[in-house]
Amino acid sequence: MGVSAPAEPVGGTGAPAPRPPLRILDPLRETGRLFALGWTVVRLTFRRPFQVREFIEQFWFIASVTILPAMLVTIPFGAVIALQVGSLIEQFGAQSFTGGASVLVLVQQASPLIVSLLISGVAGSAICADLGSRTIREELDAMEVMGVSPVQRLVVPRVLAVMSVGLLLNGLVSVVGTLGGYFFNVIMQHGTPGAYLASFSSLAQLSDLLIGEFKAVVFGFIAGVVAAYRGLNPKGGPKGVGDAVNQSVVFTFLILFFVNMVLTAFYLQLVPSKGL
Repeated sequence: MGVSAPAEPVGGTGAPAPRPPLRILDPLRETGRLFALGWTVVRLTFRRPFQVREFIEQFWFIASVTILPAMLVTIPFGAVIALQVGSLIEQFGAQSFTGGASVLVLVQQASPLIVSLLISGVAGSAICADLGSRTIREELDAMEVMGVSPVQRLVVPRVLAVMSVGLLLNGLVSVVGTLGGYFFNVIMQHGTPGAYLASFSSLAQLSDLLIGEFKAVVFGFIAGVVAAYRGLNPKGGPKGVGDAVNQSVVFTFLILFFVNMVLTAFYLQLVPSKGL
């Protein structure tokens, strides 16, 4: 019995079968697709037609579900900052600068982080669940067949709505946190109201508020893009949509903390602190 010849590759071309992609590079591929989606959102933002109605509906929904939680979270957060900073500064005998130091920490760091956690946990999860359910029902495929871009029709208005709410919500959180810090520092720690208010001009400056607003806008963009990306790429049917929502929230938290560290480092290096 003779030895049989090796089987010819499918197609008869003699070319070897393509190697499967390395699984270890999957995180890099996912990161590249995420950046590609972010660039597509930026590019399609300036292309007509702009979905005004979708933007207004999403803006109202996100604002309605984040305003009250933001205020409820900010009051104890501002109180903790005021009490901790007040106790620390009192040890150095500089009680007159308690107000400025507390507001500086709140406006620069605490307020953008509170806004980012709320919009990513509340608005981001809602966006991811909505887009994920549309994806598994093949609505987005039907839109592409009809020549409608799902990114321009659904993703762009949602990302812009998250950014707009983050910008306005950051101002609200800064005001509420400042009032809460004033109450706990002046009433609870028996501070001087005039010294608390006068220390604002000694330590704080306009750029501190601007960097907080800029952070809120950037965090809103990141939260919206990450939530949209996970919603557009669910795996495993309805269960995959739930997993995508959880992943989007966790990924957004990790990215936002890293971006906050980078922005803070650049700001402290580029903008000099205000002298006394």
